[in-house]
Amino acid sequence: MISDPIAFIRAETRLLPVPHTPELSLHVADEATELWQKTEDELGEIGLPPPFWAFAWAGGQALARYVLDNPATVRERRVLDFASGSGLVAIAAMKAGAREVTACDIDSFAVAAIGLNARANNVQVTCLQADLIGQDLGWETVLAGDICYERDLAERVTDWLFALSERGAIVLIGDPGRSYLPQDRLERLALYEVPVTRTLEDADIKKTSVWRFRHNP
Repeated sequence: MISDPIAFIRAETRLLPVPHTPELSLHVADEATELWQKTEDELGEIGLPPPFWAFAWAGGQALARYVLDNPATVRERRVLDFASGSGLVAIAAMKAGAREVTACDIDSFAVAAIGLNARANNVQVTCLQADLIGQDLGWETVLAGDICYERDLAERVTDWLFALSERGAIVLIGDPGRSYLPQDRLERLALYEVPVTRTLEDADIKKTSVWRFRHNP
């Protein structure tokens, strides 16, 4: 079992610029590192959940780019970065002038990575290991990247995010068109061509959008 997540992350990743937001850097896995080719069973034996935090996913990269280019979405606002993973979007929000940012994830390794990455980018982010679906702690902006890869999760998260949007929060979703993205409920704000890791995706470049909810007049 891995007793020190921070030491493990430092040993198994490199601090590199993010392709679509090169002004930010993350501790990311080297594609050539044997660890990231292991099966989930092998990872489980050493106490490591699937390391989603070790990569810059397309939706997060697009959302981070959008926030940096449109700082009014977060400036002087209380922000939640849901299912934060590496913390990329949370870091972008702080760089764009957010008053405070909470980055939440259910994975303890992700929480450790978020803290490391925030320090590497000279920002302060509140890291929270929790499932916040259904909660409302008064966030003014809610950011969610790459959340629509499982049907049940996508439905639960979408309904919750829509409710937050209905009560007045700015809610932005970054997604490259995954299977369970509810496009009929959304409108596109921006479209990017995002460099990604071919071992994780089906292409070197993913067309990735930032979305917000449609509301009935």
